[in-house]
Amino acid sequence: MTVTSRRVAWAAAAGLLTALTAFTATGTASGAPLATRGCTSSVPYTAGESGYDTYRIPATVTTRAGTVLAFAEGRHSGAGDTGNIDVVLRRSSDGGCTWGPMRVVASGKGDTRGNPAPVVDPKTGRIVLLTSYNSGAVTEAQIMRGEVTPEQSRRVFVQTSRDDGRHFSAPRDITAEVKPPGWRWYATGPGHAIALRRGPHAGRLVVPANHSAAPPLGSADTGQEPKYYGAHDLYSDDGGLSWRLGFVDRSYDGVDNANESGAAELPSGRVYFTSRDQNGTSRGNRLDSYSSDGGVTLDRPYAVQSTLDDVPVVQASVLQLSGPSAPLLFSGPSVPTARRSMAIWRSSDGGVTFTKAKTLSSWGAAYSDLVQLGASRVGLLYETGATGPYDTIEFRRVPVADLLG
Repeated sequence: MTVTSRRVAWAAAAGLLTALTAFTATGTASGAPLATRGCTSSVPYTAGESGYDTYRIPATVTTRAGTVLAFAEGRHSGAGDTGNIDVVLRRSSDGGCTWGPMRVVASGKGDTRGNPAPVVDPKTGRIVLLTSYNSGAVTEAQIMRGEVTPEQSRRVFVQTSRDDGRHFSAPRDITAEVKPPGWRWYATGPGHAIALRRGPHAGRLVVPANHSAAPPLGSADTGQEPKYYGAHDLYSDDGGLSWRLGFVDRSYDGVDNANESGAAELPSGRVYFTSRDQNGTSRGNRLDSYSSDGGVTLDRPYAVQSTLDDVPVVQASVLQLSGPSAPLLFSGPSVPTARRSMAIWRSSDGGVTFTKAKTLSSWGAAYSDLVQLGASRVGLLYETGATGPYDTIEFRRVPVADLLG
């Protein structure tokens, strides 16, 4: 299929989705504003629009004022991970039914900026955004092989907004605080970070992340194999002013290759970490672990989460609903061999086991991020489309009652 025909199909699919959304919200296709009637879904990003070939890597949070922020990567030249990529944002004041104009939060200017990991500081209400950077002239494979200069390699930046996401500060480089010598690849999230609300570390901002390590000295290995991936986190106890490296997964044996990660604070105060298994040799595509000290160390090594075997090798999201007996939610595609059929799972035992609660669509689907919208509804910002998983980024509003079984 040519680029032109793909975009015609995308536009048709987006138009169909908009019509279905209007009909689903009220039982009619009256064309009345969605904000006045509630809605089931909306599409903040469509491939080929606003000067970008493709939008990928969704991340979302709800601000203290109730505004929904939808971050993404705006990829100028294609769907690939390399090249001129910006971090973009749209805001919604009606729970994700309609969206304000798109803003560029971090401009690539020919380089790659991405992996947005936003979080709301509970002490100040400021939005804190972590992103990753590399030269637009190099690839992940080159970085993992150690073929790039430090200036070209992966770096970590932080930005903040004091006005509900309308404006953000310029990106500030924090690489020296959180990336040890010898690491090559580095990626924040992607997806929302968390602010701890319980126990001695209440107020701490915790950002799940991943990295790749260099092979042992004297080894003929280049370091490109997935076994050199490992999960870690970084955290701040002062609202994002300073950062420290937390736990580091150093199991570079090729069995469990923890990669793109998400986190949630359980009612007990423990932090649950979920990770993509990047082609490890153990059975299963999802890994998980826990931390009882606010992300400084892990309670046990990452291990296969077998009740999520339906999820393919892909980024996924996890969200702890509010309330002492509320479930832990997980989102991701639900076909183990394909990026298709976005679904939401629930866990009533803090991530020990998961049960599929709802399949949202049979369309192509890939990355996702969950957000709570008040007591009775959750939102899911996810990549999806009729012709492929990267046609659009949709925001789906799901009643919590639909997920409780």
